[in-house]
Amino acid sequence: MTTRILPAVADPDAARAIVTLLSQLPSAEPAAPVPDSTTLLDTLARLAVDSIDELPEVVLVHERIGPVPALELIREVALRFPAVGVVLVSSDAGPGLFSAAMDSGARGLIGLPLSYEELAARVQAAAQWSVGVRRHLGRGAGADVFTGPGGRVVTVTGAKGGVGTTFTAVQFALAAAAAGRRTALVDMDLQAGDVGSYLDVQFRRSIADLAGIQDISPRVLQDAVYEDQTGLALLLAPADGERGEEVDDRAARHIVGALRARYELVVIDCGTQVTGANAATVEMADVAVLVTTPDVVAVRAAKRMVRMWERLQVRKAEDTAMVVNRWSKHTEIQPALIEKITKTRATRTPVPAAFKELQAVVDAGRVQDLDNRSTVKQALWTLAGELGLLVGAEDQAPAPTGAAIAVRSNGPVARLRRGREG
Repeated sequence: MTTRILPAVADPDAARAIVTLLSQLPSAEPAAPVPDSTTLLDTLARLAVDSIDELPEVVLVHERIGPVPALELIREVALRFPAVGVVLVSSDAGPGLFSAAMDSGARGLIGLPLSYEELAARVQAAAQWSVGVRRHLGRGAGADVFTGPGGRVVTVTGAKGGVGTTFTAVQFALAAAAAGRRTALVDMDLQAGDVGSYLDVQFRRSIADLAGIQDISPRVLQDAVYEDQTGLALLLAPADGERGEEVDDRAARHIVGALRARYELVVIDCGTQVTGANAATVEMADVAVLVTTPDVVAVRAAKRMVRMWERLQVRKAEDTAMVVNRWSKHTEIQPALIEKITKTRATRTPVPAAFKELQAVVDAGRVQDLDNRSTVKQALWTLAGELGLLVGAEDQAPAPTGAAIAVRSNGPVARLRRGREG
């Protein structure tokens, strides 16, 4: 049996040494190393789309992989791709790290410098375990439909305050719930979350109550989640904003992983500020949405956000879906131009500028009561389908096309372009 091995190593010299040694193993088929955690998760997700059999049997994670720490990355791979055997490569092969690696879901620990015998033994053990798990999964409905545990995660982030981030996230979640999907709506705007205010909900528990819990069981999660009459499961931001600091990137990964395992769809309002928690969440997301309005200040803020995500290795620009809110056909800055400036994927459906339709339900804190005839609601629910939130990943839309627009020398489009050139 051929054993496919995917190394995740940031250092080029270490990567070459590992691949050279892997190539000497009998029946081993090492793939080209991936340099960071984001590329590893993206690669595994792409391979898992067609079939579990496309995944490598073994993933080697080097101790200095980044930006996600090695143990956190192992936990994420184990949660999302349970049929992959993960082995940690580290200079510390002591019992403390071994125990921590096993707790994170690793199938073995290899000490540095590498030895042929230890590498062969750990890879073989992890590969045999992986094959056994896949054989067990294949006894059910068939391994061809298995792409990892739980549901999909979509994050909604605002380019700046006031662009409609929370309203967009709430409507996406309502649309998914109306389509019959078991949906959780999470408020990750930890200091200024308004999901509860938009849906007229007050609840004693919040996401901060899960921050210090290492093993989030279904019962613990159920106690923190509010089951709303809309059909949504709500995990709210803390009422006291200072408690938001309790939710760090590690806690965010645990919480999102627990939600993913229980719900078909997890919609997360990430607010407009980059914190460790929401950066980790955006990195984990299957769909990352960035909301902007078609004006110079907001588009520049969107470009700034995308650049920051790329510098932090959170999300690539081309993997980000741009939603243009408060659009009209008379707006000079059109989605096609925003797509070009930010290098993101602008969605096909812009959201019209029609605040009069929303004012009554927003002021009442009952956005779930928005009339079905609202053009804003229709656009957002159409967007939910375009992004694949209603029935599955296969509904994701291709990148839209846009017509060229005339540019006035002193208009906002010209100012944007001058800013880009500068």
